Amino acid sequence: MDTLETRELRYFVAVAEELHFSRAAQRLGIAQPPLSRAIAQLERRLGVTLFERDRRGVTLTGAGQVLLDEARAILDATTAAARRTRRAASAPDRLALATKAGANHELLRKLLDAHAAQPGAAEVDVLLCGMGDQARMLRDGRADAALMQRPFDDLAGFDTEDLLTEQQVAILPAGHPLAARTSLTMAEIGDVPDLPVARWPRQDGSYEPGPGPEIHDQAQLAQLIALGRTMAVLCASSRSWLWNAHAAVPLTDSPHVTTVLAWPSHSRSRAVAGLVRTAARQVPPAG
Repeated sequence: MDTLETRELRYFVAVAEELHFSRAAQRLGIAQPPLSRAIAQLERRLGVTLFERDRRGVTLTGAGQVLLDEARAILDATTAAARRTRRAASAPDRLALATKAGANHELLRKLLDAHAAQPGAAEVDVLLCGMGDQARMLRDGRADAALMQRPFDDLAGFDTEDLLTEQQVAILPAGHPLAARTSLTMAEIGDVPDLPVARWPRQDGSYEPGPGPEIHDQAQLAQLIALGRTMAVLCASSRSWLWNAHAAVPLTDSPHVTTVLAWPSHSRSRAVAGLVRTAARQVPPAG
């Protein structure tokens, strides 16, 4: 039997993320024995081993990792369906647009103004979120569309419209010797012992190892740069929110970043389609 129930997928995901049956049961609000029985029954039905259990603890098998990826997507899809259905009933002429707090606000303003000028345009609720949250908000239905950045954001499963491509700059404390330079290279900023580069969260929320501080939001980053504790690599448009205590120096060899409007590839929303048409008209012609 190939049918999977959302209840057993929730049970499985809890165990896979906690790698501990007692903690997973506590998280789910159930007793451990029925959770263990449910996982064992799931393994029998699928004919695979999902977890290796020994004295050292619980680990996912290769098959378990595949199911974890699929289960997360399925649970997000069911949550998204419920949220978008409710939103369609309560506010059919509105859409939710997610964007990272501190992103290119001039680009966002132009997009929103141009969209609002279109006859019959849907109202847009702007949802400001943390770094890397846009993909999760699209997948679980909190957002209908999002402003995201290639190559940094996870665009799998989304359709996109390119809006703006720009170079990156190093954001430094204004008093640092490198702040007086007209340009820098990635190698130069990677070898400054007194000013490590800030570390951004990866898609899974973890951080690459390194000496730089782990950054959670723009306000934290701005403060740490002003205090001379870190530097950051950001899009050139980030100059719009810099403090007097900051300096921006172009990076000659960093990859360019493209801001895109993204939406679920299966979307049939007229409101989203209208925003996409507006976005397409905002892109300057090639050449």
